[in-house]
Amino acid sequence: MAPSDRVVLESSWKEALAKEFDAAYLLRLRTFLVGEKRAHKTVYPAGSEIFRALDSCPLPDTRVVIIGQDPYHGPHQAHGLCFSVPRGVAPPPSLENIFREIEDDMGNESAPGGIDGGKIVPGKGCLETWAEQGVLLLNSVLTVVRGRAGSHQGKGWETFTDRVVEVVNRDREHVVFMLWGSYAQRKGEMVSRDKHCVLTAPHPSPLSAHRGFFGCRHFSKANQYLEAHGRMPVNWFNVE
Repeated sequence: MAPSDRVVLESSWKEALAKEFDAAYLLRLRTFLVGEKRAHKTVYPAGSEIFRALDSCPLPDTRVVIIGQDPYHGPHQAHGLCFSVPRGVAPPPSLENIFREIEDDMGNESAPGGIDGGKIVPGKGCLETWAEQGVLLLNSVLTVVRGRAGSHQGKGWETFTDRVVEVVNRDREHVVFMLWGSYAQRKGEMVSRDKHCVLTAPHPSPLSAHRGFFGCRHFSKANQYLEAHGRMPVNWFNVE
C-alpha cells in the first residue's frame, strides 16, 4: 500500500487532506515505499493500518493529540497508533511508563477525576479505545523497516503529518496536545497556545521518563481542560 493508491481514508480526513495525495512529496514517498516492497523489505505496519490513527479518530471528534516518532519496528507491535500495540501483545517499556503515570496521576479518588484504586489491566496495551474517544495517536513517520528504527524518516511522512497537525490546529478548538520529548515538541511548535492546550514533558522512554515525564500529570490536566470547555473527559483506564 502506498499513499497515492487512493486508500479508503475516513471521510473527514480525506476531505481535509485531499490536496496532499497529489503533492510531489507524497508521490515521491509512494515511489520510495514501492521500492522498499520490491526489495523484499518487511515494512511495518501493514498497509491497511498505515493511516489507522486517522481512520480511528475522525477530525470532528478529535479532542486530544498525542504525537509519537515512528512505528515500533519489532514484529507484531506496530498497528498504526502511536505507543499502542495490538490486542494480546505485551506493552513495550514506554507504554508501561505511560500507564504508570496514568495510575499515579488518576488512580486515586482524591485526584481530579480520579478513580479509587484505578489500575490498568496488566498485559493490556491496545489504545484503540482511546482513539474511539477522540484521542489522535499520531506518529510523525507512519512506516518503518523491520528491525531498523527511524529507517523511513526524511522520506516525506513528516511533511504529511505536519499537515495533519496544521489541520487540527486550524479547524478545531480547545484540543489538548500532549508533546513528549523534544521531537514531538518541535512538531507541535505550530500549535496555537491561545486556541489549544499544549502540555509538554520528557519522553516516556525508560531513558528519560525519570527526568519529568513521571509526575507531569498530563492525563488529569487534559481532562480538567476538556471539562472546562464543555467536553467529556477521556477514560484513560480504558485499555484493551
